[in-house]
Amino acid sequence: MPADLRTRLAHVELPSPVLTAAGCAGAGRELAQFIDIARVGAVITKSVTLEPRAGNPVPRLAETPSGMLSAGGLQGPGIDAFLQRDLPWLLSRGARAVVSIAGHTAREYAELATRLSDAAGVTAIEVNLGCPDAEGGGRPGRLFAHDPASAGQVVAAVRGSGRWDIPVFAKLSPDVTDIVAVARACVTAGADGLSMINTLPGMAIDVATMRPTLAAVHGGLSGPAIRPVAVRCVWQVREALPDVPLIGAGGVRAGTDVLELMLAGASMVAVGTALFHDPSACARIQRELEEELLARGIDRVADIIGLAHQPAVFAADRHGRLS
Repeated sequence: MPADLRTRLAHVELPSPVLTAAGCAGAGRELAQFIDIARVGAVITKSVTLEPRAGNPVPRLAETPSGMLSAGGLQGPGIDAFLQRDLPWLLSRGARAVVSIAGHTAREYAELATRLSDAAGVTAIEVNLGCPDAEGGGRPGRLFAHDPASAGQVVAAVRGSGRWDIPVFAKLSPDVTDIVAVARACVTAGADGLSMINTLPGMAIDVATMRPTLAAVHGGLSGPAIRPVAVRCVWQVREALPDVPLIGAGGVRAGTDVLELMLAGASMVAVGTALFHDPSACARIQRELEEELLARGIDRVADIIGLAHQPAVFAADRHGRLS
């Protein structure tokens, strides 16, 4: 008998905890020729902005040991094109759409939330807080995700502008002193859940040209190199806010990686960088997760969420089976 992979995105039930991570699958078209995107828990879209954006100059990507640096600059067609073209396409395929939004002021985030709330079929909104705050109170350019007050202000603006029946998840950065403080501020401001982690800041230099590899100089580091950081962040926030649903992300490339993040406290797990070399990764990882659960005698994926935090009331043999 197959394992029950159903999980919950706030009050919304998903058929699987495996999602695509924002920025790694566009709006789903890129993956549709490889997998049935309706069988993925949800597609988290590339971050949508109010106006079309050309993004950063190339090169935007650089391979690193156990990871990748990226600096796309939020290239995209803007909210109008997304609502006219991308969202209807996703819904026509039976996929669940978690729409990532990005802006440079709380007002921009609020307007995006209003536009999405007026559209039918949005499963949830993911608030990408990894954007510079254009009104940074004397510190322009500081990311919203770096300051609890700024992060909370954005979430409050989104929550106040959208429908209350659409879950709002705030995406957090690991590049902070205290991620729990930012998480708590977002939840207090009205976030239904949290998504973590965003990329870590990084840089590479091409020793042949003796120049920075990326045209934007700095980029976001993703891939297996950051998975231990993601596990730590999920663990810490789960310890502090045990009732808040979490989306774990960072270097997931196998079913065991999903298992690890869920044991740390994630209810769902997003797959990102792995999609660049294996577009069918979500389907494969979902199968592997089910195999890992069944091998351990676990019937429901919901039973493992945060299990590593609990006292050792279960005994596991060397194969990981619980008794």
